[in-house]
Amino acid sequence: MKTDKVTVNLGPQHPSTHGVFRMVVTLDGETIVDLKPVMGYLHRNHEQIGERNTFNMNMPYTDRLDYLSSMSNNLGYAITIEKLFDMTVPERAEWIRILMVELTRICNHLWALGFLLNDLGALQTPMLYFYLERELILDFFEATSGARMLCNYMRFGGLAYDLPDEVRGVPTLKFLEELIFNRLPSVLDQGDDLITGNEIVRARAIGVGILTPQDAIAMSTAGPLLRASGVPYDIRRAEPYSYYEYLDFDVAVRYNGDIYDRYLIRIDEMRQSLRILEQVLPHLKRTMGAPIIGDKPQYAMRAPRAGESYGRVENPKGELGYYVTTKRRSGNPERYHVRAPSFINLTALGPMSRGYKIADVVAILGSIDIVLGEVDR
Repeated sequence: MKTDKVTVNLGPQHPSTHGVFRMVVTLDGETIVDLKPVMGYLHRNHEQIGERNTFNMNMPYTDRLDYLSSMSNNLGYAITIEKLFDMTVPERAEWIRILMVELTRICNHLWALGFLLNDLGALQTPMLYFYLERELILDFFEATSGARMLCNYMRFGGLAYDLPDEVRGVPTLKFLEELIFNRLPSVLDQGDDLITGNEIVRARAIGVGILTPQDAIAMSTAGPLLRASGVPYDIRRAEPYSYYEYLDFDVAVRYNGDIYDRYLIRIDEMRQSLRILEQVLPHLKRTMGAPIIGDKPQYAMRAPRAGESYGRVENPKGELGYYVTTKRRSGNPERYHVRAPSFINLTALGPMSRGYKIADVVAILGSIDIVLGEVDR
């Protein structure tokens, strides 16, 4: 039956696009012939502002990129400037940094899976199953940094504050032990039981939105999107930063490159994060009372020499990189650029969607896990 091709817009005001993001979709019946992502509706001039601000002033701006992973954003920027200025970080600060970013990874993935199930049609229920434990992590962030989401916690050469004495009236280390050994493993097991074997999830996700390893590499994708396509690349192993080289964990990898594997790999990654956190806790006890910042905190930093630096971290969504150049004695970056994983991972959306149905696009986009604050910057 011959039909005319129709071009429709999904977004920029559409609940399934996770923000102001537009997809121009060409359809033959309900089958997708072509899809073009259109970004730029949330452009906030982040990089230009970064060149106007002093080095210190940029730290809270990084929170607003992927606002679900502010601790990880802070760390990437801190590492970049520490490389530029040859700064050292005390041992306790490094262990606390790893604690914060691995809790952030779990936080992000719980949210990502809740939203993916929402996109598959389960509405708010799965999200609420994952919500309580995520709230406990945010309570810990709030007790430590003063904010739940936009934490502004890392500093060049260390941290703004040490861990608090207590969280929700419970001694901090006891709170963390309960969270890491009991609460988080049980919520992952519960999610696994309820979702992994669910026949609707399997029907909608297995064999849908396939991204081949060749395409994943060619399009520079990173993070769970890349590893779910069978490429075991993780910056924590490829170019270790902080104390990751001393920690025992596996790079999670799946080989089918479909929505289902992108769901499973986030479960795998959360389990590996728990392994890392279990190893970090003894070091937190051992270094209690040790300094958390290398030198005296500086409020008006000047570059000791002209130079450039690229710092990168394995953010929950993929490789987050900061490129900074500066002139000698300058108090702010000359050039400042962010390699945002959400933005680069979206380049694979068109090839992943062609040949599937219009209803599948929502699920494919949800399986990439984007935040528009990071896409448009």
